[in-house]
Amino acid sequence: MFDHFRYLAPFYDRLLGPPDADRLARILKLPVAGRILDSGGGTGRLTRALRPLAGQVVVADPSAHMLARARGKRLAAVAARSERLPFAGACFERILVVDALHHFGDQHAALAELVRVLAPGGRLLIEEFDANRAAVRLIALAEKAVGMGSRFLRPQEICEILNAHGLATQVHGRSRIGAWIVADKPGP
Repeated sequence: MFDHFRYLAPFYDRLLGPPDADRLARILKLPVAGRILDSGGGTGRLTRALRPLAGQVVVADPSAHMLARARGKRLAAVAARSERLPFAGACFERILVVDALHHFGDQHAALAELVRVLAPGGRLLIEEFDANRAAVRLIALAEKAVGMGSRFLRPQEICEILNAHGLATQVHGRSRIGAWIVADKPGP
């Protein structure tokens, strides 16, 4: 399999620009004393901005080249696919998946795994391109043309999968080409 992120890693942070850390903190209800997981977090672009707002932040990503960038930022970085996370159940109070879900090989398994590691009372935030948008369909074609194997879901599909796992979901907001999906796990 061709590793596209090997070549994107050196430019990724500059290409996407700085994260809106205030918005992320507001949606994730930060600060939190517990742990945050950035699943599919690549270079740690978002995680670094959230580090002061949590007890610990962890980036999990399968790309060694992206994780090398995260480690260069002195972040805890774990080589892992979201479909099979090497963490105990219920060990993260917050989880984010930003611009990554469409890259997961088995999205249903990945979402089930994220629910597994989310603590009771925890919150999962997914920012994903919205497959209902024409611009996203063009992005999907481009990623398919270069062999990325991406699969874009509609926000409602993501909510339905998470609801089936017992999470309460809402589409928190939309952008020109994406949606923010918030999912809360019932507390103890």
